[in-house]
Amino acid sequence: MAHRRSIHIEGLSHLTAIPVASRIGPLLVSSVIMPFNPGTRDVPAGYAAQYTNLFRHIGAMLTAAGGDWGDVAKIEFWAASADARAACDAFWVEKFPDPESRPARHTHLGGGGDVVSASFLAYMAD
Repeated sequence: MAHRRSIHIEGLSHLTAIPVASRIGPLLVSSVIMPFNPGTRDVPAGYAAQYTNLFRHIGAMLTAAGGDWGDVAKIEFWAASADARAACDAFWVEKFPDPESRPARHTHLGGGGDVVSASFLAYMAD
């Protein structure tokens, strides 16, 4: 039976007993990731700053779990508008420059406010 390990990172945590991610064997799954400034509950203004924080938090989770960006299978984003979705593209291409080796991506549009959030799935072969 695979052993489950809770993933915790510096600068981001939930207010309840939920880890930021969980790893079972080669599978790493995140909880919802908010674009908080590290160590705070503050959300920066502007999509670029929010995506900077999201990608920073994802990278830290991957590292804490023993993986890297090459292990990401899918990232889902939640955004209020098409502008918010488009603001992700530069960050996406920076982390995944090879168009023949990019993870799946889906952006859920709708909801209120100007805050983006994310979750991801990664597979880390031992």
